Amino acid sequence: KLIHSHLSRRLGSPLLCHAMMASASMATCFCSSSFSPPDLAAVHSPPSPSPSRRFHRRRWSCRASSTGGTYDHNPLLQPPPDPHFPLRLPVQDGGGSSGSRLRIFSGTANPTLAEEIACYLGLELGRIKIKRFADGELYVQLQESVRGSDVFLVQPTCPPANENLMELLIMVDACRRASAKTITAVVPYFGYARADRKMQGRESIAAKLVANLITEAGAHRVLACDLHSGQSIGYFDIPVDHVYGQPVILDYLASKTICPNDVVVVSPDVGGVARARAFAKKLSDAPLAIVDKRRLGHNQAEVMNLIGDVRGKVAVMVDDMIDTAGTMHKGAELLHREGARAVYACSTHAVLSPPAVERLSGGLFQEVIITNTVPVPPDQRFPQLTVLSVANLLGETIWRVHDECSVSSIFQ
Repeated sequence: KLIHSHLSRRLGSPLLCHAMMASASMATCFCSSSFSPPDLAAVHSPPSPSPSRRFHRRRWSCRASSTGGTYDHNPLLQPPPDPHFPLRLPVQDGGGSSGSRLRIFSGTANPTLAEEIACYLGLELGRIKIKRFADGELYVQLQESVRGSDVFLVQPTCPPANENLMELLIMVDACRRASAKTITAVVPYFGYARADRKMQGRESIAAKLVANLITEAGAHRVLACDLHSGQSIGYFDIPVDHVYGQPVILDYLASKTICPNDVVVVSPDVGGVARARAFAKKLSDAPLAIVDKRRLGHNQAEVMNLIGDVRGKVAVMVDDMIDTAGTMHKGAELLHREGARAVYACSTHAVLSPPAVERLSGGLFQEVIITNTVPVPPDQRFPQLTVLSVANLLGETIWRVHDECSVSSIFQ
């Protein structure tokens, strides 16, 4: 009674006094000897995994995995989570049947493409410091923790190929020494892919050498786009996810007002027949023509004749890359001589070594359609050039690799 009257005078309200007395009574009961302390591990344990969170994507979708993601929780620094109102999972920490985090880092070869991939996934690029010393040596330091994370390094080995390749190797080594759970080298354009076999005596197979370098540096997986030949996958002793840029180009061609009956797909050489046949099958099962090319030397081509009929047709030349554009240029000249109404050039990788721009912009092509696996500087752009982005394709593949979903179903 004395305590009640004292509090009433100090607080000026009997209701506040009753509230404080009730709180004191509950505290006394809580601290009584009959109370047994709860299990701290049970109190501070994270909530049960929720279904895997999906990112908002514009085109492709993937079924959620049966298990969900987790979040980092320190019971000494944070209050226990409320099971009725579970914490929202951060985008960086969610997803993945393994519950590990997803991190994307970009080298200096094609940062624009890496930004688009991260935007598709709803992430931000990881912070990384890359600089070159006065003697040309490279220095790489990760500016954030990747311990226990699934790390994806976006770095095409485009020109300058040696610089970008070495940068990729050092990035992989930095992630390995930072205790990343898995390291995936995302190589939209795989340099040295054309050196995949011995054509003459005493030649090197540089594609195999580069594959060994990436593997020994510490990469667990490689994600490549449109390799020059499928056999290059066998050069790696680690898993390789090989994706194709054809869906991006096919979608663009489907949007153009070209009658399907007027289209003929042209392979610029005999080695690209399989690629052109697959492209023609998806392009309303268009007919196929083949350019019989006899190569005189490296970056030099001489066209002999054409196998197939292109008279009055719209010829679509399909190749995996355009380097000096000698093959495309000679082929377009032959197609026009054979009566083609218009010629389109389609390629995933646009290396555009001189004099490629002059050859492609000389008026032989109605349009040159490429992707951004290799960055195209402003001084190499011309009116007939169309650059399509493969960021959504690579972003979807990255998510499926991280979430352990099927990658091949993208192209079915």
